[in-house]
Amino acid sequence: MSVTVLDPKTALIVIDLQKGILAYPLAHSADDVLAKSVKLANEFRARKLPVVLVNVAGVAPGRNEQPPRSEDFPPGWADLAAELDSSPTDHKVTKKSWGAFTGTGLGDYLTGQGISQVVVCGIATSIGVESTARQAHELGFNVTLATDAMTDMSMDAHVNSVTRIFPRLGETGTTDEILACLEQEGGRK
Repeated sequence: MSVTVLDPKTALIVIDLQKGILAYPLAHSADDVLAKSVKLANEFRARKLPVVLVNVAGVAPGRNEQPPRSEDFPPGWADLAAELDSSPTDHKVTKKSWGAFTGTGLGDYLTGQGISQVVVCGIATSIGVESTARQAHELGFNVTLATDAMTDMSMDAHVNSVTRIFPRLGETGTTDEILACLEQEGGRK
């Protein structure tokens, strides 16, 4: 369902907009995704709503069929993009798995802030964004996904998540549609 409303206590979760991942070949322009994510973050901050900046700095344990990646990432690989202009009020999460909730205390932080809804954006649509949205949904948060403020390494994976998975987890919308809902909510206070 397209985004209809944002709860008064909504947080923004920005996934893996960090130097190493922004340098990957992506299905959509990294600059566009970053600019739209920054626009969302600035509006949430201006309304004193929580902004959660997530980076990944490791890999989950366990076997898989892909070649192992080293945990020794190049210097600066996990550094958040400077354009995010991290604020002292932002909550920072470093994860070592796909989803931002596993082993990070993010659920407790959001619950402690009285949050009932999250807006999720970032990279990669089918990995970090989808995993975080699934976890948020499972924890009982209302979920909204900013579909033009995310991308993937594969267009097919991006489209699958946006068209098949996300409508089952919550509501989707563009950055501008989400900001319009945020404006509506601000007018009701």
